[in-house]
Amino acid sequence: MPHAIRVHETGGPDVLTWEEVETPTPGEGEILIRHTAIGLNFIDTYFRSGLYPAPSSPFSPGNEGAGVVEAVGTGVTEFSVGDRVAYVGPIGSYAELRTLPAASAVPIPDDIDDQTAAAIMLKGLTAQYLLRQTYKVQAGDTILFHAASGGVGLIACQWAKSLGARVIGTVGSAEKAELAKAHGCDETILYREEDFVERVKELTDGKGANVAYDAVGKDTFPGSLHCLKPLGMWVSFGQSSGPLPDFNLGLLAQNGSLFATRPSLFNYIAERDRLLEMAKELFDVVVSGTVKIRVDQTYPLRDAAQAHADLEGRKTTGSTVFTV
Repeated sequence: MPHAIRVHETGGPDVLTWEEVETPTPGEGEILIRHTAIGLNFIDTYFRSGLYPAPSSPFSPGNEGAGVVEAVGTGVTEFSVGDRVAYVGPIGSYAELRTLPAASAVPIPDDIDDQTAAAIMLKGLTAQYLLRQTYKVQAGDTILFHAASGGVGLIACQWAKSLGARVIGTVGSAEKAELAKAHGCDETILYREEDFVERVKELTDGKGANVAYDAVGKDTFPGSLHCLKPLGMWVSFGQSSGPLPDFNLGLLAQNGSLFATRPSLFNYIAERDRLLEMAKELFDVVVSGTVKIRVDQTYPLRDAAQAHADLEGRKTTGSTVFTV
């Protein structure tokens, strides 16, 4: 029988258990995938901890993966048994086998390996919508990217640099600063040692950044607002340090008539045509070498608890992939 990581009650990494499960059967419009690689993301810890409600209980975490089609349900014409595919969403990727809607999957180009594909579907598509849709980065823009050495950060900073932006990234250590500089950052700020608001002001001659991309949450609020130039945009797309407090929208006016948004990848990829367009642009920048993907950690899927502990303990850089 196949195995999967299951969560019976939310909590710390220790609630992730390795169990035998029944072999799933694809329904209408679905495909059955045998995973070869599975991506780890901070959102997985939100579901595991209960910060985000899971659709059912018990459940398997995980939102992205890559593998081979083992069976197709009725009505599926785009994929065949043996095809290599990658996907992001719905939840449930921490499994050797899984079914998912065929509309969620995309073909993997021949020149992208499975681990890379599993590492970039959520993080890379997130970088795509952040830079190309939520705030369309232009040459000459100055951007602030928090957690620049993380999985999304390393992709987004390279991509933004290729678009002609000046990239300022916050990081937690000198080692992570070097990593971020090697992946597109013009300047880095050690947020544990420096006041990142003051440093952004210094680096921009008091003008501020056009946009601040913030997946940190509580620890960088309201500082991110103070880093922006008038009419700048604050993009809050995660909360690795904890949820944001409620705040008065008057803060946006006080800091220069700012724009603020809380986007979600799953809204951007809800329509298949857009998903395919976004995935094509992502694959193109990876294949061309414009964006280089770092898979810095791999863990056997059965060791998901250790991987979650390392991720939350800020012990990881770049992307992390489970092997199956």
